[in-house]
Amino acid sequence: MPRLRRLYEIRVRFQEIFDTAADRRQALRWLTRVWLDILEDFPEMESFLRTFEAWQEEILNYFTARQTSGPVEGINNKARVIIKRSYGLKSCDTLWTRRILDVNWVRERIGRTVEATHALANRIWSAFCACYT
Repeated sequence: MPRLRRLYEIRVRFQEIFDTAADRRQALRWLTRVWLDILEDFPEMESFLRTFEAWQEEILNYFTARQTSGPVEGINNKARVIIKRSYGLKSCDTLWTRRILDVNWVRERIGRTVEATHALANRIWSAFCACYT
């Protein structure tokens, strides 16, 4: 499956660009080469390239400080899922419990102790309750 292999190679090039480009200018040069290869090998992906053109500035901003909003977006997505799953719940306590269970990975991700995580959860709970009373 040569086309599939070629597409995989392009994906690897993307990863290398985001891992190794020194700055915005270099990233843009390298990405432009990838775009040309995509257009040559996969003309049906033109809409993908138009998406890059529309978001080019925002995408290239990554190369300035190498920061993303991924963790925040992940938590926001979990909150949206909880809201969808909790349709019809009558209690704020039940919603809060589901939220804590869904993001219970905080200890593994940021190395907090169970006690510190509980203290943080209690502070968040107080703020959460204050908004809805």
